[in-house]
Amino acid sequence: MPPIAKSKEQTLAWLKTVSGELASATLKRLDDTLPWYGDMPPGRRSAVGLVAQAGITSFIHWYDDPTSTPWIAADVFGAAPRELLRSVSLTQTLQLIKVTVEVVEDRVKGRDESLREAILLYSREIAFAAADVYARAAEARGLWDARLEALVVDSILSGEYDDELPSRIAALGWHGHGEVSVLVGTAPKMLDVDMLRRTARHLDADVLIGVQGSRLVLVIGRATPFDTDAAEGSRATQVAFLDIASALEPGFGDGHLVLGHEVPSLVEAARSAKAALAGFAVARSWRNAPRPTLADDLLPERALAGDALARATLINRIYRPLQAHSTELLATLWCYLDNGRSLEATARELFVHPNTVRYRLKRVSEVIGWDATGARESLILQAALIIGSIAEPDGPLRRR
Repeated sequence: MPPIAKSKEQTLAWLKTVSGELASATLKRLDDTLPWYGDMPPGRRSAVGLVAQAGITSFIHWYDDPTSTPWIAADVFGAAPRELLRSVSLTQTLQLIKVTVEVVEDRVKGRDESLREAILLYSREIAFAAADVYARAAEARGLWDARLEALVVDSILSGEYDDELPSRIAALGWHGHGEVSVLVGTAPKMLDVDMLRRTARHLDADVLIGVQGSRLVLVIGRATPFDTDAAEGSRATQVAFLDIASALEPGFGDGHLVLGHEVPSLVEAARSAKAALAGFAVARSWRNAPRPTLADDLLPERALAGDALARATLINRIYRPLQAHSTELLATLWCYLDNGRSLEATARELFVHPNTVRYRLKRVSEVIGWDATGARESLILQAALIIGSIAEPDGPLRRR
């Protein structure tokens, strides 16, 4: 035992003597073998150098007392933890460890074999310590991201924006640069956030996720704008928001699922969110509502519930366009709906041929995009006529 102890003391003394030389040799080899190290600005190179030097010093202390393993992370990564985590990836850190170990191994060749074994054991411990440091940082970043994401979603739902919203969105790594739509449904008992994000990425979209009590809210962004005039080949790569919502549907709990209308950008998402929330509140009143349901398909129910946005939408997208285009179309639509969608009864009341009624109804569909011959769409159109006539009582509604 005494000879071994003496040998270890001599080895420790030698290691302390050459520690500066080892640190210099390590930095030179880093510069020669790792391109990312050479491309770093001086401040970051210095921080990495401190970590390498701390690793060598920590090894010497560890070789003297192997029971000091729990302090490895603090000894090494405490030198410049924030700079390291911001500037150097885990892969690069492991490369740094590898180069440092190689330099030390080369220097100790021909000496006590137990020293080489100690270097290998220490390198394993330091690699695990590095992984632990990065895992803790990732966990902390994940919690911070979740809080920031919840704050952004709250801002979108409330419509209360400030100048910091764009920077907060950028900090979350938002990839959506085109139109945005908001999807509202019931939160499941076990929310699988990763599944929702994977599904969105597969469809070339991005999502912001927020839980509002029992509601799950997703802000969906398309990576590229949806071009309705694009060639068929390029449109094949673009997915409509309703299709994206259908793919995300399994991530929600039971109950109704409502998709707000598209808006041009994320900073305007409050309008889509307001429509989706209003639709979600009244979706149960539509007995055969599909899942997901468009908020615009719930305009009558929303208007009856007092939603001012729904009333304005019915007037501005249906009543006024028809009134501006042709009062004859407006009167024909009203008469057709009053007569239970009967072409013959409408034609008799208007003293025209049924084909004339068909033609006018087709024109109505072309002007506003809703088909009066469908049961659900006729309800939407009738609600628009009623609300429009209340808002503008002087408008002609019937042909006399």
